[in-house]
This record gives sequence, structure tokens and C-alpha cells, in this order.
Amino acid sequence: MQQDKHPDYHSVVFRDRAAGYAFLTRSTAVSDQTIEWDDGRTYPVVDVEISSESHPFYTGKARTVDTEGRVARFEKRYGSSGGVGQGKASDGGDAA
Repeated sequence: MQQDKHPDYHSVVFRDRAAGYAFLTRSTAVSDQTIEWDDGRTYPVVDVEISSESHPFYTGKARTVDTEGRVARFEKRYGSSGGVGQGKASDGGDAA
């Protein structure tokens, strides 16, 4: 492995602002901010918008889709579903 071609791989703390959660891992990410970790050492800290602690897929707090409300809005807007060819459709035989 050539030493000059690879970025510095070091310990970094990633802090999820939304969940108030931080975890220590190894990364090539750099930051000017530092934090003192539980082991007493100081590590660079990178703030992230979302992590597995706050992502709806991992937390199980995904938004539920109101499908019944969507169907009611559709029927209100376009009329009840009575079949094909109802409404303002022409009969198709009047073209000259």
C-alpha cells in the first residue's frame, strides 16, 4: 500500500443533533471542533443531520399515509368511481 495516496483514517465522533446521540467510530472525516469522550481523550466531532438514532426507518416512527383520506379527496374531486366512460366524456361517434 502506498502511504501518500490514502487519506488519514482516524477516530471521529459523529453527533446526531436531532436525537442528541453521539457515537465514536473511525473515519476520514475532518472537523475543527473537538469533544472529550467518555474515555478522557479528545476527538474531532462531526455534526450530522440524521443518523440511525433519528431516521424513521430505524426508529419505527415512520409517517403513516392516510390512504382513506386520499381516496375520499379523489372521489370528492372527480366524483364517485362508477365506471369507465362516465362524466364529460364524449360518445366518440360525432366526429365528422
